[in-house]
Amino acid sequence: MAVVDGMRLIAALAVAGFHYLSAIPPTLWGPSPKEFAYPLHHASMYGWLGVEAFFLISGFVICMSGWGRTPGQFAVSRISRLYPAYWCALILIVARIALIPMQTHDVSAVIHPRIILANLTMFPDALHASLLDGVAWTLAVEAHFYLLMAVLLAFGTTYHRVMGFCVIWLTAGIVTSETKSKFLDDLVLSQYAGLFVAGIAVYLMYRFGQNLMLWILLGFAWCYELTMLPLRLAGHYQEWGSKALCSWTVASAALTAFLALLLLATIGPLARIRWRWLMTAGALTYPFYLVHQSLGLPMAGELTAHAHGLGPWGRLALTTVSMLLLAWVIHRVVEKPVGRALRRRLDHALDQALDRHAKQPTDTVPQAREA
Repeated sequence: MAVVDGMRLIAALAVAGFHYLSAIPPTLWGPSPKEFAYPLHHASMYGWLGVEAFFLISGFVICMSGWGRTPGQFAVSRISRLYPAYWCALILIVARIALIPMQTHDVSAVIHPRIILANLTMFPDALHASLLDGVAWTLAVEAHFYLLMAVLLAFGTTYHRVMGFCVIWLTAGIVTSETKSKFLDDLVLSQYAGLFVAGIAVYLMYRFGQNLMLWILLGFAWCYELTMLPLRLAGHYQEWGSKALCSWTVASAALTAFLALLLLATIGPLARIRWRWLMTAGALTYPFYLVHQSLGLPMAGELTAHAHGLGPWGRLALTTVSMLLLAWVIHRVVEKPVGRALRRRLDHALDQALDRHAKQPTDTVPQAREA
C-alpha cells in the first residue's frame, strides 16, 4: 500500500519538524525559527502528533502482518524488522557521543557500559537507564502493543476474536482511567489504546468489508482517543518558552484528518495508487526516525557554529537531507541484509524447536509399577 508507506514518512517528517523547529533552543539554527520560518515553526508545534499517527498506522499494519501467524512467527518478524536498524543507530549515537560530546556532564557516565547494554534491549526505561536515542520511548510502546497482539495470536485470529479483543482493550482503558491504576495503565496502554484499536478496525474493514459494527468500533475508539488527547497536550506548548498549551481542537482536527487519509489509502480510492517512490519513502521512515534527533540535532549545532554561509534554511535543509541519506544507507547496508539473515536464522531455530517438540513422545511420564 504505497500511500500508507508515504503516510509513514509524513509522520516521521512531522516529528522531525517538531524536534528541529519547536522543541529546541531558539538559537540552534542561528536566528530563531520564529524569525526565519514562522509559519513552519508554528505548524511544527503540533509535529509530535506524528507519534500518534505512527501508532494509528501500526494498528493497521501489525494486524495485517500478524494475521494467521503463531506468536513465535510474529516474534521472529518483529525482531528481524526492528532490531538491526535500531542497533546500527545506537552504535552511531554512541560513537557520536564519544567523538563529539555535546553534554556538559561526564561523557563516560553517559555511555557507561550498563547504559549501553540497557539500551541494546530497546527497553532502557524499564531497566532504569537513560535513553541514548531520545525517540526510543515510542519503540517500547510499540513493543508493548506487539506483546498484546501476541496474546491474541495465541488464541488465533478470526474476525470475532479480533473484534472482542478491541472491545475488551477499550473497556480496560476506560476502567484504567477511572481507577487511575498505574499497573493497569502500563498493562493496557490506556493513553494510546484508541489509536491502535482504530487502526485494527480499519484493517478489519479492509479485509472483511465495511459494516455498521466496524464503523461503531472505529467511532468509539476515536472518541476514546480524542478524549485522552489532553494527556499528551501536557508539556507541548504553542511557542518556545510559552505557558500556553497546544490547542486540543487543532490537534484533534489534524489527527482526524490523518485517520481520514488512512481510510482513503486502504478502503478508498487512494488504495489503487502504486507509486514505487512512496514505497521507498516508507522504507526510509524507520531508520530516519531513529537518527534524526540524536544525530541530526548535533549536526545542526555544528553547522550553525562552522557553516555561517549556508544560512538557517541551508543548514536546516542540509541536516534533513543528510539524515534521509543516512537512513537510506542504514536501510540498504544494514536493515535489509542483516534483517533478512536474522529472520532466516530465527525461522530456522523456530522450526527446529517445533520439530523437536513434535518428535517427543506424547506420554513422557513413567507409569507406576503395580504392587
